Amino acid sequence: MDELPYGVLAALVGLGGGLALGLAARLGDFCTLGAVESAVYGKDQKRLRLWGVVLAVAILGTQVGGQAGWIDIGASFYHAIRWNIAASIVGGLIFGYGMAMAGNCGFGALVRFGGGDLRSLVVVVVMGIFGFVAMAGPLAPLRVALFPETPATGPQGVVHDLTTLTGLPPAAVFLPIAAAAIAWALAHAPLRRSPKMIGWGVVAGLAVVWCFAGTSWLAEASLGAVQVEGPSFTAPVGRTLIFLMTSTAGGLTFSVGAVSGVMLGALAGSMLRGMFRWEACEDPRELGRQVGGAVLMGIGGVIALGCSVGQGVTAFATLAWSGPVTLAAIIAGALIGLRQLIGGYQPE
Repeated sequence: MDELPYGVLAALVGLGGGLALGLAARLGDFCTLGAVESAVYGKDQKRLRLWGVVLAVAILGTQVGGQAGWIDIGASFYHAIRWNIAASIVGGLIFGYGMAMAGNCGFGALVRFGGGDLRSLVVVVVMGIFGFVAMAGPLAPLRVALFPETPATGPQGVVHDLTTLTGLPPAAVFLPIAAAAIAWALAHAPLRRSPKMIGWGVVAGLAVVWCFAGTSWLAEASLGAVQVEGPSFTAPVGRTLIFLMTSTAGGLTFSVGAVSGVMLGALAGSMLRGMFRWEACEDPRELGRQVGGAVLMGIGGVIALGCSVGQGVTAFATLAWSGPVTLAAIIAGALIGLRQLIGGYQPE
């Protein structure tokens, strides 16, 4: 292991986390848009409540790891960059609306592509491209002007701010939050009767902890050459596309491993459930709507510094303020988009 380049080791960490998330999506029905849609329009909260399990495990594992010195929470960019509430709200709304138009978030599109859905491949590629258009391309100057990213001047986030304000130990802050999340999840009887879903929710939460712990160790061993990060699927999708096109110009990274792992995990889960089948879009207008949604997800995800998983789970696990705020904005944007679609919206 010591002979492998740090980039390869980071990719292996991402691969392991991505595999777990891909399997959790296919075998445990872990999905952002599907959870919102089924809760609001299907009157079934089971998939939504599963998020409580995922968040509880991710928060508890990440925070305990941080207190034990295994995870460098402050080095993650959710804490290293000063929180911009406008970016979280605006970016989250744009991403959520695009998610509804595309029929899935970036993570969900990777999962569906792993199950043979070629429409999702189009969504993934377009989202990755436009994420980089907003991050480092023609839209970057406008994004920076409207939503500047400045380094944080010191520790930030829910745990630091509340412990500073109240004088309580960190555990007195994060333990009640994790407990509230799991209590909310298990208060729903249909979820309690689905131990398989609960188990895959635990796996998804542990995948985030694994990624943070692995990259924290590599960041220290590589003297900062590897960044501390967890699963996210907007800019990392673009980085994976760049690697596939120009691998000789840059090596493997955590992002490449995580994105590849999700697709492989989804493929394995689809095969195990007998759900793999090739699908394509028969309606050009539907494809146009999905491409437009992918454009919005790429731009919105970069503005918000993360997607429904990157902010909604990964940043939330670090208890950065951006996590819950961005997740709420994403859900609001998705509800607006779903209402528009169900109300009979048809693109020209």
